Parts: sequence; structure tokens; C-alpha cells
Amino acid sequence: MLNSRLEEILKVVNRQRKVAVTELARQLQVSVVTVRKDLTTLEDQGLLRRQHGFAVVNDPDNLNYRLAQHYEAKNRIARAAADLVADGATIMIESGSACALLAATLGEQGKHVTIVTNSYYIADYVADYPTLAVFVLGGRYQGTAQVVVGPLTQQTLTAFHVAQLFVGTDGYDHANGFSSRDIMRNEVAQAMARRAETVTVLTDSSKFQGASLIHQFALNEVDRVITDDSLPDAVARDLRAQTTLQLV
Repeated sequence: MLNSRLEEILKVVNRQRKVAVTELARQLQVSVVTVRKDLTTLEDQGLLRRQHGFAVVNDPDNLNYRLAQHYEAKNRIARAAADLVADGATIMIESGSACALLAATLGEQGKHVTIVTNSYYIADYVADYPTLAVFVLGGRYQGTAQVVVGPLTQQTLTAFHVAQLFVGTDGYDHANGFSSRDIMRNEVAQAMARRAETVTVLTDSSKFQGASLIHQFALNEVDRVITDDSLPDAVARDLRAQTTLQLV
């Protein structure tokens, strides 16, 4: 996970899209050398790009771009979710940036956890954590999202039963609950939910601004929602009426 200065650099770069190294040094009141070292750390994690004396946001189609958006909030969400996972547990984690941070947090905490996932991105993201055992489902590979989807993925899921599923989302509205922008990934998320005793949605509050394309879960199909404390009060009341809401 990132320290507070790295998080601040990421926040500034995401907001301004392209920032000079000298400007970052001025804003953070540290040396240019320190900023360059910090940018190397962030670039190595795929959270931004360095370009001729500037720090630049990633291509929006890049998975690391989505991970970098609202990073501080997603980090808090991931830590709260990790508190729900016992040492020795077997869990499912669906693709999503907050979900990736959850997996990494479990590894950093040294918990012995078995993770079943459809995300090759997450599997690679936590490859260096020796206490995590990762099972990656089979199926049709979506290169952009680095996930597997389709009938084979859903069939493979029938071999598993877990206590907890952690899943991301793309949107929300009062009438229909949570929604997704990709029908095939959505089908896998729903199949995962059928193989889990509890479903926990991990998402930053920006996803509550409106519905996405395809229905994902009704509120009564979700056991817990973990999101940041920028959630609008009306949405918070809506969620609390039908599920467990955890603000971080």
C-alpha cells in the first residue's frame, strides 16, 4: 500500500492529468529527487506514467488507471474488507480495483487465505505474497479487463463453495440496486454469488451516481456494502434500509 505522500502525488496527478516534477516538489514541499523516487515507485506499480519531467495519468483503458482513481478511498475500503476475512479462510474475489486492493491487503497482513477469482489481473497483482493461494477460473479471456468469462467459467464455479464473495460494481439506482456495464462479467459475478454464503460489494462512492447498463444485484441479494464516507445521505439511508452499510 502507499504512504500518505504517494497517495497525495497520485491524487494531484489524477486531478491535473499531467504535472511537472518541479510542481509536485513545490506542492509537497520536498526535493525534486524525492519526487522522482516517489514517481518511480508509482510507475512501477502501474499507477501513473513518467514523461520528460512530468507525471502523467495512465490511458483510461488501462486497468491500472481505474485502480489509481479514488485510490485513497479504495485503500480504506480494502482494509475494512480485509478485517472480515479470517486467517485460513477461502473466499471469492471478483474483478474490480477495490477487490484487487483487498487481495493485496490480505497478503500484506500475512493472512493465509485461499482466493478463487476470475481475474488474471488480481492473480498477477498478488503473485509475490507467499501466504495467498490463488485459484484462477477457466473460460474465455477478455484481454482489456484481464478476466475470464462465459459458460466454462460458470461451470468451473460449481466446483467451489465459499463463505464470502467480494465483488465490485459499476453503478447503482434506488429502483434496481447494483448494475454492471459488461453482460458477460456480470453473469460471472452472479454465478459467483450463487456459490457464496455472503456477498459484499466493495466500491467507492462515485459508483452511486447512477445506474449502469445491466442489472447486477438487488439490494436484498447483497449482505454488506463497504464504501467511503462521501456517499450521499439519501443513498446511505436507502442502503441501510435493506442491507448492512459500512462507511470508511
